[in-house]
Amino acid sequence: MRPNTSLLSSIGALVGLVASSEQPDSSGLQILLSSGDEICVHPPYQVQIVSSSPLVMYIKDFLTEQERAHLRAISINSFRHSVVADGKRSAQRTSQSTYVESDHVVRCIEERALAFQGRDVQPSQLEPLQLVKYAPGEHYHFHTDWFSDPAYKLAVNGGNRVSSFFAYIYVRNDTAGGGTNFPLLDPPVSDRWCDVVDCDEPYNRGLTFRPVEGNAVYWENLHPEDGSGSQKTLHAGLPVTTGEKIGMNIWTRQAPLSDEAPRLSRGES
Repeated sequence: MRPNTSLLSSIGALVGLVASSEQPDSSGLQILLSSGDEICVHPPYQVQIVSSSPLVMYIKDFLTEQERAHLRAISINSFRHSVVADGKRSAQRTSQSTYVESDHVVRCIEERALAFQGRDVQPSQLEPLQLVKYAPGEHYHFHTDWFSDPAYKLAVNGGNRVSSFFAYIYVRNDTAGGGTNFPLLDPPVSDRWCDVVDCDEPYNRGLTFRPVEGNAVYWENLHPEDGSGSQKTLHAGLPVTTGEKIGMNIWTRQAPLSDEAPRLSRGES
């Protein structure tokens, strides 16, 4: 069965959609950080809708080259074996991960992620930014970002994860594999997508995004009508066969995260 193409006819009209209604020029959009007098220069990224239910968007040029280099520099020697929601290592997740300390560049990226989601999302709803590194053979098996265990989604601890960004920080030139697969989403059929989507993937394996530096995938994890988790957001970090990939998770909660909340509820997954 061919995938549904009803969304694709309007893709061209959506290119250039940004958090502001104004189109930034090639020098980027300057925004004063809410936390002080530092200036963020945001890139003129482009957005394309991939799915409306659940909402999934592909963002081209979400991160600048300078931001990507900075994230790599501040995370050197800090990566450790990744864990899952219970804080333990698992054969389902064999990558390495680290959290980055907040600084001017990190705050600019956070401000961009907040603006993308609208004016009602507060900085206190963001989990610390997490970098993940995949070497040959490493992967993250199928999972959802939203929590199913009630203990991890209490309102006092920030509630569940409303949305996710996965951005590509670094992809070594010889990298093969390492795509981000959504097995329950229909892949697009237009060849225009083949630079960012693995068009050679069989249709029965869903949609696989290629790892492209600077780009990001955004999706909403919960059903808007009742706040339950969407099974269609099931995804996997496919194994890297050669090379290396570094990505970044940006997770937004339903409510503010308190400093006293257990670390597990602040994104240790």
